[in-house]
Amino acid sequence: MKKKTIPVFFAFLCMGFGDAVGPFVGLAKETFNLSQTMAQLIPFAGFIMFGVLSIPMGIFQDKIGKKNTLSIGLFIALIAMLIPLVFTLGSYTTFLVTILLLGSGAAVLQVSGNPIMRDVSPEGKYSSNLSFAQFVKAIGSLTGPIIPVLAVSLWASDWQLIFPIYAFALAITLVLVRIMNIEEKVNEAASATIKSSVQLLKNKYVLSMVLGIFLYVGAEVCLSSGIPLYMQDQYDIDISSLGILGSGLFFLALTIGRFFGGLLLKSIQPVKFLVWTSILSLAGILLFISGIQIVSLVAIFIVGLGFANIFPLIFSIAVDKMPERSNELSGLMVTAIIGGAILPFIMGAMADMVGTVFGFVVPLIAIAYIYLLSTNEKKKLADKRSVK
Repeated sequence: MKKKTIPVFFAFLCMGFGDAVGPFVGLAKETFNLSQTMAQLIPFAGFIMFGVLSIPMGIFQDKIGKKNTLSIGLFIALIAMLIPLVFTLGSYTTFLVTILLLGSGAAVLQVSGNPIMRDVSPEGKYSSNLSFAQFVKAIGSLTGPIIPVLAVSLWASDWQLIFPIYAFALAITLVLVRIMNIEEKVNEAASATIKSSVQLLKNKYVLSMVLGIFLYVGAEVCLSSGIPLYMQDQYDIDISSLGILGSGLFFLALTIGRFFGGLLLKSIQPVKFLVWTSILSLAGILLFISGIQIVSLVAIFIVGLGFANIFPLIFSIAVDKMPERSNELSGLMVTAIIGGAILPFIMGAMADMVGTVFGFVVPLIAIAYIYLLSTNEKKKLADKRSVK
């Protein structure tokens, strides 16, 4: 690992902090005494800016460079984490502003993080570095459910201790990125524009893959935010004491799954892997809502393993099929992360209306679509080979 890759790996770690919005749902629900619908405004605020910022920031990045764009993302996230330190989180509105800015920073980091890794990687090491970076990001995601529990159980503090810890990590990373000396590689292909990206959605294949990303991210946030609420509602387990047995177990499985997924993909075709990981995800969700506590706990881990590689699989399958349009595809797929804002809100509304367990119909339908998408792609691949 070269020294100049270290600041970028730290940026991916910070990128994972944005996933804390899922675990924040249960904690804020208790702190501010919210309904499930109101609590799901947290992931809405956290992910809505992916839809607003991704394509414009990609275009802006062409003008100011990836390093500067990465710095902007870190700075915005740092400001978000300083709000709870300067202003006490006495109101839900202040908390939502914090989450909105954290999501904005994560969106900008997502836009700049993947391409800048190419600039700092030695020849032939980009793919492996990017795969490891996703593993590092998953570690950042895992801190969301773990730090609040440690704060309460070991350090006799409030769960909001997570904010100064995140602020410190973001400040250190921002300094490392600013002193990083790199030569940015120029993309010889035409730069993506808002017009070229939107027009690409007329392609049914592209639309289906972008919708897959939209539904997957929505389903992931539904699970990370819904797991603690279900465990409390179904088994009367206190959210603040769940620790690794709540969404922490889900993120732990995501971390492990992404590490081993990179190894498995060296010998398994991405389309086939997507089929099996979709099946595993569907089985995990159904087992989780079984109503049997030990089964639900095991199912959390199963779902995490199933979910671990869906995003990079859909992303890579689409880009490999249309490499000449990678700029537009990347912009569209990062924009589709807005699904993390929409689906959890729908899930929360359903939970308030007909019960917590029925809210999980939302991620179940989302993953069912991805299963159908994967089987369709597998069939196309088989047909193409039979013609040859």
